[in-house]
Amino acid sequence: MDPKVGIIMGSDSDLPIMQAAAEVLRSLGISFELTVVSAHRTPVRMMEYATKARERGLKVIIAGAGGAAHLPGMVASLTPLPVIGVPIKSSNSIDGWDSVLSILQMPNGIPVATVALNGAKNAGILAASIIGSFDEHIGNQVAAYKKKLEEEVLVKIENLKKQGWENKFD
Repeated sequence: MDPKVGIIMGSDSDLPIMQAAAEVLRSLGISFELTVVSAHRTPVRMMEYATKARERGLKVIIAGAGGAAHLPGMVASLTPLPVIGVPIKSSNSIDGWDSVLSILQMPNGIPVATVALNGAKNAGILAASIIGSFDEHIGNQVAAYKKKLEEEVLVKIENLKKQGWENKFD
């Protein structure tokens, strides 16, 4: 099956964070590809990836990057596809704020949907929601996922009522 979502990251060291997006997509039955595309170390690869993504059948790109975090914005400047940026707190980061602001503060005309720091799971859910807006099967999968979240919270509410708050947090 051809991938619908591209998951890219600036370095393989980002994989422990970015795999959460892959896991969500897999659980929802959405095909994806996952690879390293560095805006700074492989700029030609990045340009080829972004400019050919749509013609290859991708519908959404999830781009994770740490530090200067130029990957999501640069990819968004080269493709008409929606790009979801995942700021990653890297080892040489300024507590992750450099990544957050690099992805969040895009110039007018080049939007990047930005999730929380290390929020790849939410990026996967957002990508699924975007695809689900025009694919009824995926839309139903996302609705079922959210219904399951609701049910889990309702169970926790009942458990808290039964056990009391004093026993719940020991």
